[in-house]
Amino acid sequence: MTNERLGEILHDGDRYGLRYERRLRHLPEKVWRALTESESLRHWMPADMVGERRTGADLVFPFWPAHVERFGIPAGQVALAGRMLAWEPPRLLEYSWDVDLLRFELEPDGDGTRLVFTTWLGDVDQYPAHGTAAGYHAALDQLVELLDTGTVAVPVIDVPVEDLERRYAALLGS
Repeated sequence: MTNERLGEILHDGDRYGLRYERRLRHLPEKVWRALTESESLRHWMPADMVGERRTGADLVFPFWPAHVERFGIPAGQVALAGRMLAWEPPRLLEYSWDVDLLRFELEPDGDGTRLVFTTWLGDVDQYPAHGTAAGYHAALDQLVELLDTGTVAVPVIDVPVEDLERRYAALLGS
């Protein structure tokens, strides 16, 4: 099920960013594990996170084999480089992913967590912002489903995003 609340489009000069907010029914520690552990990442992110979990550490994001196959990712691009910019469990996770910046902020909210995910897009010419926005939206929906049920019914690579792409394109005026 798709969250109807669209992310916010951010502008900083020629740069585009996206900001999503989700209220989760789980404590920050559980959400943190879903954001950082490979066993959880495989359900909602297109790539694993490999590297030491500490600020300043180099990271590698190898795409899961199903993503490589489904999207025909060329051999030289099956993993992206990154760096851990902030590692403050279970409150703040920030890292570079190739040319993008991803920031996850977790705040206790009653018996759950307020998650704010912000990303700044590094190359909107190669990866159109409306498609990236729809992809992150779908990934966050998968994260919520994983947290709520322990699994996801449909792998993130099979989630239809065409309607989300149209809605984000309208927000972007493209």
